[in-house]
Amino acid sequence: MTTHIFSGPLSMFGAKVQIAALEKGIAFELVMVPFDRDDNYSPRHPEVLRINPKGQVPVLIDDAVELFDSTQIFEYLEDRHPQPALWPAEPAARARARQLEHRSDEVFFPQVVRLFGLQEAMQSPPAVEACAACARFYGQLDTLLADGRAFLAGDYGYADIAFYMAHVFADRKGAGMTAETPRLVAWRDRVGERPAVRAVVDPMMDFLASQGRGVPAFLRR
Repeated sequence: MTTHIFSGPLSMFGAKVQIAALEKGIAFELVMVPFDRDDNYSPRHPEVLRINPKGQVPVLIDDAVELFDSTQIFEYLEDRHPQPALWPAEPAARARARQLEHRSDEVFFPQVVRLFGLQEAMQSPPAVEACAACARFYGQLDTLLADGRAFLAGDYGYADIAFYMAHVFADRKGAGMTAETPRLVAWRDRVGERPAVRAVVDPMMDFLASQGRGVPAFLRR
């Protein structure tokens, strides 16, 4: 049985799934789908179109299991490969970690999406508002780390994977972290040095560089 992960060269959500699979030591075949060069990419792989009504990556095929949506894939991977655990075991802690992952995807990242196409108009009201919203979110997470925890939910897991990738895209679009959130910057450095993270993010940055597009300063090797 071969596990297939369908992603794209600049898919934040696909990168989440790739990192999770690597962290769990899952052998998989990565299929990079056709991808245009602007922010409004459209994967055209027939399996992606067949499985996901939205026509988007990531898609996972694991024998008879066919899934789309990075969070749903997270849940399946955790059930299918429980070790190493990437969700906390205790129910309340797990619920808080899931909430953090959800906030990253559904509260923070939509502000990043608002910045798509605005890099030449970063002083426009929509861009200023989106950057301010990102900064507020950074402040909230910096406060969360004030109790000395190393990772967002205590132990490293899906919440860290999700927010790390969301932040990479935020930085690309002009809403990166600053020295005003030192604990969060230190967290970013810890996550970014994990081998599974580097194995996914470094090729993504190489792809950006090959297209003549900017690479976040903290990811320039």
